[in-house]
Amino acid sequence: MSTETPQRRSRFRWIPTRSGRSKVIAGLTALAVPFAAMVGLASPASAATSATATYTKKSDWGSGFEGQWTVKNTGTTALSSWTIEWDYPTGTRVNSAWDATVTNSGTRWTAKNLGWNGSIAPGASVSFGFNGSGPGAPSGCTLNGGACDGSTVPGDNPPSAPGTPTTSDVTNTSVKLSWSAATDDNGVKNYDVLRNGSKIATVTGTTYTNTGLTAGTDYTYAVQARDTIDQLGPVSGSVSVRTTGGDDPPPPGDKINLGYFTNWGVYGRNYHVKNLVTSGSAAKITHINYAFGNVQNGRCTIGDSYADYDKAYTADQSVDGVADTWDQPLRGNFNQLRKLKAKYPHIKVLWSFGGWTWSGGFGQAVQNPAAFAQSCYDLVEDPRWADVFDGIDLDWEYPNACGLTCDNSGPAAIKVMADAMRAKFGPNNLVTAAITADASSGGKIDAADYAGAAQSFDWYNVMTYDFFGAWANKGPTAPHSPLNAYTGIPQAGFNSADAIAKLKAKGVPAKKLLLGIGFYGRGWTGVTQAAPGGTATGAAQGTYEAGIEDYKVLKNTCPATGTIAGTAYAHCGTNWWSYDTPATIGSKMTWAKNQGLGGAFFWEFSGDTTNGELVSAIDSGLK
Repeated sequence: MSTETPQRRSRFRWIPTRSGRSKVIAGLTALAVPFAAMVGLASPASAATSATATYTKKSDWGSGFEGQWTVKNTGTTALSSWTIEWDYPTGTRVNSAWDATVTNSGTRWTAKNLGWNGSIAPGASVSFGFNGSGPGAPSGCTLNGGACDGSTVPGDNPPSAPGTPTTSDVTNTSVKLSWSAATDDNGVKNYDVLRNGSKIATVTGTTYTNTGLTAGTDYTYAVQARDTIDQLGPVSGSVSVRTTGGDDPPPPGDKINLGYFTNWGVYGRNYHVKNLVTSGSAAKITHINYAFGNVQNGRCTIGDSYADYDKAYTADQSVDGVADTWDQPLRGNFNQLRKLKAKYPHIKVLWSFGGWTWSGGFGQAVQNPAAFAQSCYDLVEDPRWADVFDGIDLDWEYPNACGLTCDNSGPAAIKVMADAMRAKFGPNNLVTAAITADASSGGKIDAADYAGAAQSFDWYNVMTYDFFGAWANKGPTAPHSPLNAYTGIPQAGFNSADAIAKLKAKGVPAKKLLLGIGFYGRGWTGVTQAAPGGTATGAAQGTYEAGIEDYKVLKNTCPATGTIAGTAYAHCGTNWWSYDTPATIGSKMTWAKNQGLGGAFFWEFSGDTTNGELVSAIDSGLK
């Protein structure tokens, strides 16, 4: 049994080919050489004591920088060739270069002259440039195997991180920042002030007042020191602050209304963050789970970098009607979510990791839970998008049980992971999990310590859908999201009421349980019987995958003909579908309130109508 939809299962999706972009350099006449095409590690020539190599950072645009090395012949005879080597810290790299062949072995980088610029006359110099990314500065420079002897790199380390800023004098439109000074072996020149991950100012002191802000808005700040040769040190810790005034955010009420937004929905489904606004859903939800980040090699990793933070949005697609520019620090869904939160400050966004296809990495990750939690925290709190996310959601399918793959981490693994995440993310971030609804005897709920883990999780998204579907291609037909048991149900314990009852009986507080709603139907074809329990010949045709279809399609192509176990079903021609309607959702919300649940969640936004019928039904039902 799976409580997961094929959208989560089918993660192989088309991604448009994108050409790389390098910063345009004024006056550049040499052909830029893509780094991906550079092969072979240059061998240093014989040591030269009558030449120097000097590094300069020409510019920095937040997400990248332009660096330049200059080789000068300080001797009395011509230099026939040159090779510069240097180290970059992990996370800093060369992406493209011109006027040199640049290669690397790990963090050690090598630049060798081209055929036309290797010879340097006495007193002359040659420069080459490159576009890079990351905050680090070069160290350990050698020129033709000897010391660089330049005035900017050897013996000059980048500055330390400044202290985490503190805030004061907060008004409707301004905030004052103060921080403790960074240290450097040759002195600190100035500090870059970062707001929401983007540089907004460079100052020489250790205070800065940011003006022109919006009332009642959340901002995140950090600072970064530069030394006398313009080397950037590491970014400080970040501080979040909310300006005073503004309209008070709409109260979320006593119940949570949470929806999943999928990063792959921006492709074939053409569903974007702006659709939450145009449908009216943004005003009615309380939380968004952004799906998915991956779990690989014991770490949280990016799921789809293009959709997440690189896709450029046109004005008509953008939440605020402003088009992205090619050089802005953050684009994609993350920037659109930032704009959504500015417009609807009551919404909280969590980054969801795992899902059906990407759950296989959790078993390895929980072997070192502290390192796993640290990697997730570092990614969620990356200064480029820290203000976008209010916490993390972990979708492990399933701890100590089988989903797409089988896990044998043991019953305690879910609690170990939850405790490590809470310890790292602290009390001010949300830490949640999507969990199984298999309440059968000895089933998936029994396989893991969900009650123990609930002490660290804020709530569980109980996946009370996908109980039955056309993976049983001959039937019997059955509703995929039954609220309760009914006569003839194919499997005992496969219904919402039993799942919630079992979790409560194990000690999970009712207020930490959210009832799951699917914004789609599951269906069979070759069915002659209108009532549930009929035989079939296979999966009904769907827009994206056989056996599954969005509610927005089914409401028109196969309207409901009956209800069973608190949900709807439809028989049209030889197809049989089950799905929730606004009416059945209303009844389920009444049941959830009577059970004292924390609210409801749904998978996922794009299945709803353009005017948000199902989101509205959840919102109305929870009030």
